[in-house]
Amino acid sequence: MLRDPSLLDPDIRAYLEAENRYAETLLAPVQALQKTLVAEMRGRIKEDDSGVPMPDGPFAYLWRFREGGQHQQIGRSPRAGDDVQIVLDGDALAKTSGYFKFGGTRHSPNHRLEAWSADLRGSEFFTLRVRRWDTGQDLPDTLTETSGSVVWGLDSTFFFYVQVDDNHRPLKVFRHRLGTPQSDDLLVYEEKDIGWFTRIEKSASGRFCIIAGGDHDTSEQHLIDLTRPDATPRLIAPRETGLRYEVADRGEELFILTNDGGAIDFRIVTAPLAAPGRANWRELIPHRPGTYILGMELFAGHLARLERANALPSIVIRDLGNGSEHLIAFDEAAYSLDIVSGYEFATTNLRFAYSSMTTPAEVYDYDMASRERTLRKRQEIPSGHDPADYVTTRIMATSHDGAEVPVSILYRRGLALDGSAPLLLYGYGSYGMAMPASFSANRLSLVDRGFVYAIAHIRGGADKGWSWYLDGKLAKKTNTFDDFAAAGRALIAAKYTSAKRIIGHGGSAGGMLMGAVANRAGELFAGIVAEVPFVDVLNTMLDDKLPLTPPEWPEWGNPITDEEAFRHILSYSPYDNVAARDYPAILAMAGLTDPRVTYWEPAKWVARLRATMTSGGPIVLRTNMGAGHGGSSGRFDRLDEVAIAYAFALRTVGLVVTPA
Repeated sequence: MLRDPSLLDPDIRAYLEAENRYAETLLAPVQALQKTLVAEMRGRIKEDDSGVPMPDGPFAYLWRFREGGQHQQIGRSPRAGDDVQIVLDGDALAKTSGYFKFGGTRHSPNHRLEAWSADLRGSEFFTLRVRRWDTGQDLPDTLTETSGSVVWGLDSTFFFYVQVDDNHRPLKVFRHRLGTPQSDDLLVYEEKDIGWFTRIEKSASGRFCIIAGGDHDTSEQHLIDLTRPDATPRLIAPRETGLRYEVADRGEELFILTNDGGAIDFRIVTAPLAAPGRANWRELIPHRPGTYILGMELFAGHLARLERANALPSIVIRDLGNGSEHLIAFDEAAYSLDIVSGYEFATTNLRFAYSSMTTPAEVYDYDMASRERTLRKRQEIPSGHDPADYVTTRIMATSHDGAEVPVSILYRRGLALDGSAPLLLYGYGSYGMAMPASFSANRLSLVDRGFVYAIAHIRGGADKGWSWYLDGKLAKKTNTFDDFAAAGRALIAAKYTSAKRIIGHGGSAGGMLMGAVANRAGELFAGIVAEVPFVDVLNTMLDDKLPLTPPEWPEWGNPITDEEAFRHILSYSPYDNVAARDYPAILAMAGLTDPRVTYWEPAKWVARLRATMTSGGPIVLRTNMGAGHGGSSGRFDRLDEVAIAYAFALRTVGLVVTPA
């Protein structure tokens, strides 16, 4: 069905469509509000937006949108000029499909070709093609059921890609030579562990293709020399349970980010390319507990690393010639900071992006030698936005075991903080993914109507370091749910809101969080918005034929072989713990072709809630019958789904009003 949605059982389709009609009926009183919200959110989008061009040799590559366009255009201009050539037009490509999403796009080293991929179902099966820059036409080469990304050989006659198997698992890396059929492609690497993900990327210097494999605990990497089509992968360090590392290259020296040696928050070591094993790892940046090194960007003369301490990020620049270091940081109480990877290695220019909950995104070029910072782009809000109209701050919530949970907060200046305001509390808390305190134009539609918006940086994410993640997984998973409830109670105590004025919001594993807190702390919430919610945890982890089940066992435990894991998952799995009690209003949103959270999980959960709960609700299920895990693919179509969630939240707290 992921490949062909028409194969869905007719009875199931009828059931889901009936649920959609019921949802439409229940939400009918806020249909006008939904349209208003869409108009507001669209008014904050610069429709003819474009990215800052990224230089590579004689050209600068870019993306842009046309006025009214739903999908990106991919193009380039001469490095010193403004004459933009478009090679891929997403709007034109999307005309023949109800769903369209670009995967990877990558130009060849000789700048004559563009490898590109697209998903036409929402099921994340990407088809790869190659387009000529001179004619704008695709070559006959068509590669199906890939993960979407490529790494070109340096002579531009071949590239590497990852193919997904029948269970949607990326386990095989192939080499494709232009002009040959996919059936002739050479298998260069096959991962035998079905619980591992495999991806490829170009190395820092551009000399190698990195084959990166791993699960949520362990990683392993190989290098393939891109000058040799017949090169075989070369192992850096063999896998060892619990050992994580990633590699970058600089001449005959490797730089390795790793947790080796008990470095929970990671350290950086170097090793000779000729002998890269762990015995030859030499410390460059030592481990500092509580300062988590998220990633590194290596250049010919500098190393930039992105760090986070106490949920606040910073960038540290190291001069590889003399070893000196300096810091890039900002003064706001909560903000987001990211390194933007480029194409060029022999440069002193670092690009980074900054935003906060009040400050729209800004893109800077930073000269690592002169320390000169140049603003290249500031996100425009066509309908207007004054950061001074808003307040962003943080509080710390004390969880059940004394852990201090950061909570980032946004509200409109002048709002009475007397406990009367409704509040949307967002959370995720899995896989070590941190939730940045970044800018979102959409959420202003809630804040301008009197909402407080809060993000709980709970355990299971790595907001406060890798140990913060470890304290929210496997046997410690319930810390995630208790942290979220503690955040809600702290916000109530600080008079930002009150009980039954909170809307909980999360998606995917964050949707599991929503289901768990509805069972465990439902008295705090007026409503819950659960997008593509992973709520049938036990049954999913017992089915090893599902795409993500084996790779997920290190995160949740394997209930097939481990009785303790079985009982622990059973103790919190939202579907299995629905009880005869009062529940808040719940909106569950699903995607029919979702390979990550199957559509039947929210459908089963909603059915059990209705059959078991004693009071509360309503319980609403809405399934996007033409999309998968990420919802609608068009940038404006996606606003319809955001508006449904926001209108549901506003109605639930009785705040269907015009914005301030």
